[in-house]
Amino acid sequence: MQDFNSDNYIIHIETLGCRLNQIESESIAKSFIDNNFIVTCDSVTSKTEINEKVCLSIINTCTVTQKAEQKARRIIRLVLKKFTNSIVLVTGCYAQLKKNEIENIDSRVVVFGGQIKSRISSIPLILLNNDVLSDKNSVLIKLKELSKQIQTKIGFPENSFQLSTSNFINHSRASLKIQDGCNSNCSYCAIHIARGKSVSLDCETVLKRVEELEQKGYEEVVITTVNIAQYRSEYNGLSIGFSQLLDLMLKNTQKIHFRISSLYPEIVDDYFCSIITNPRVCPHFHISVQSGSDKILKTMNRAYSSNDVLNACKRISKCKKDVFLACDIITGFPGETDEDFNQTYEFCKKVKFSWIHIFPFSEREGTPAVNFKNKVPQEISRKRAEKLTELAIQNKIEYIQQFENRELDAILESIRNPRINLKTGINKTIYHAVSENFIHCEIIDSNMNLLSGKKVRIKIIKTLCEKIINGEEIETEAIIL
Repeated sequence: MQDFNSDNYIIHIETLGCRLNQIESESIAKSFIDNNFIVTCDSVTSKTEINEKVCLSIINTCTVTQKAEQKARRIIRLVLKKFTNSIVLVTGCYAQLKKNEIENIDSRVVVFGGQIKSRISSIPLILLNNDVLSDKNSVLIKLKELSKQIQTKIGFPENSFQLSTSNFINHSRASLKIQDGCNSNCSYCAIHIARGKSVSLDCETVLKRVEELEQKGYEEVVITTVNIAQYRSEYNGLSIGFSQLLDLMLKNTQKIHFRISSLYPEIVDDYFCSIITNPRVCPHFHISVQSGSDKILKTMNRAYSSNDVLNACKRISKCKKDVFLACDIITGFPGETDEDFNQTYEFCKKVKFSWIHIFPFSEREGTPAVNFKNKVPQEISRKRAEKLTELAIQNKIEYIQQFENRELDAILESIRNPRINLKTGINKTIYHAVSENFIHCEIIDSNMNLLSGKKVRIKIIKTLCEKIINGEEIETEAIIL
């Protein structure tokens, strides 16, 4: 191995899409840091200067909508422009489905499909054994040969849980992927094509990793999946699902809190509700809904009815005080009439979701919905999305306002630039914190020694309605008690 000066080797990692991608990017970053590379993860969109020291850029992509793919292509081109000496390695779900399309963007681009993403952890050694800055072409050839050697169309993600870490560089809360892939065949979704069939991390390993995170001092872990209802493992000779796993995680830890990133209504039974009454389960749930019309849900090939979702929400709200309930809704799905949309709108009003993530329907290549008739014009789909967005904003403001002058636990997410009062000379630090029920707070405090990732007790002072209306991240002003 040649002499190595890490100052000359910078790795840039760009992450698009879901929480799973974020976890996997964290693990990729760790593999380079462990080999003495400098890693930057700030988005290239925030950079104005050309950086010739970046030798490799890794872009972890998403394919959930056409807009997600368009954004990925824009980021790829921006990276090529700003990092002039960099090889650009594209991975993730978009890379899994559109390898040729991405490779045709530029000769400096190499593609590792999302299902072989774990192989990226072997690249640090390739770079260490080659002078990538002075002989970029030979390294690029090696990476392209490696990509070709690996079978990309496989039924299961390869080493799906290899990209795991207990050290998080860009997130104050830990995350743990316990399930990947999906066995469902929803008519509009390409994620099961991109990520493969459902696989689960065995229960013993989950418990070991959660205990390790607690020992490292993490206050909270986000449990991350593609389809949480499909988690399966064995424990003491018995087959268990997610509810049993959550029960075991709580029993095997003392302090760490658990946030469930995505929830399906079919797992919300009496047993699940008895588990989430534990105060270490965060009162924040994101429920997969997609539509309030049973006709549309059936066309989507979803496994539940609107009444199933309603009952799940009622159960959760009954057993979990002050719960933040969010959901996903698709507008303009093929065949969605005004009546179908009105059913969805009234359904969302009835449940009064704390937030609604709204997506105008986007055709995904290879899915049955591409061939469905009765397509909804984009303009109508957009207007329906706008109407739901108004409801979502109203619901969020009303939800947050009920916590004004109330105390909550929160995790410090980041520390922003300090402020100095020119009259008093007193330093103030601006903190971004997220409460247990997922309220984003801005805190200005004279204590400059608080660390990102630590739990604090806060009081919500003011709801920032204008920021919520404008879609900004910060939603409230708060103080640390």
